Amino acid sequence: MSLTGTAGICEDDDELRGVVRQALEREGFRVVATATGAGAVAAFSAEPPDVLILDVGLPDADGRDVCQALRARGVLTPVLFLTARDALSDRLSGFHAGGDDYLTKPFALAELLVRVHALQRRAPERPPSGGLSLDPALHAITHGERRISLTPTEFRLLAALAARPGKVVRRATLVAAGWPDGAIVHENTLDAYLARIRRKLREAGAAEAIHTLRGVGYELR
Repeated sequence: MSLTGTAGICEDDDELRGVVRQALEREGFRVVATATGAGAVAAFSAEPPDVLILDVGLPDADGRDVCQALRARGVLTPVLFLTARDALSDRLSGFHAGGDDYLTKPFALAELLVRVHALQRRAPERPPSGGLSLDPALHAITHGERRISLTPTEFRLLAALAARPGKVVRRATLVAAGWPDGAIVHENTLDAYLARIRRKLREAGAAEAIHTLRGVGYELR
């Protein structure tokens, strides 16, 4: 069978990971599989696959944080989230984190394969462009030997900015990335978080800084 493309899997359940891997290989994909968020960031930052299947409930990190960390590194691979949670708020948080599709466990392999092929057709051709090094397991910025801890909300806000370097991100987009759907977030709350993130970027020695475009949004450059 000719090679269809490359697929990444990050799923901590050994049996499910093996079943999905075999199904993808029968479809002609070359598959790289990991069981942890840290493993996914290491493997898929260096060589992004055409499609990534990412479990939300990983042992060391939230899969949505893993997705954001990859996006912050310039990885544009379409992401299909796997999760046992099917509430609307969970699905929305997956999309706000940079996911492209969402499949609830248990699922039919035939449906997973159809979704994977659909995502593959939308895969961008641009290579990763680097960016900040964000650790989704530790919720931290790493720069050389320095590691600066972030709160989960700070991590998600910074990742949302880092995923769009040099582009304006509106306040509403940041609020959606940082807080659950429906949360009431006051204007000064977001400002306070961004002020703390600015300070931590300086502590990390990062070249990037957050710039305010009044009345429009924020930009990381």
